[in-house]
Amino acid sequence: MRLDLFLKKTLIIKQRSAAKELCDKGLVKINGITARPAKVVKVNDLVEIETVKGIKRYRILKIPQGNVKKSEVSEYYEDCSDTR
Repeated sequence: MRLDLFLKKTLIIKQRSAAKELCDKGLVKINGITARPAKVVKVNDLVEIETVKGIKRYRILKIPQGNVKKSEVSEYYEDCSDTR
């Protein structure tokens, strides 16, 4: 699944266009490497998003097959922001 689509479907970022824009500005990394919006994400990838409030880190646990309910988003990623 594309990075921008994963971020949108799991509600880490609310809009796909916003996810694409962050990637285009070089503010999103996968496993420490700057990622383009079309980069394919896999289970166990570490996604880092640079925001005004600091760097947010997410470990991908599962790839969604369709739309994700708001109550189920925690099944797809783990917040690792506090580990560093």
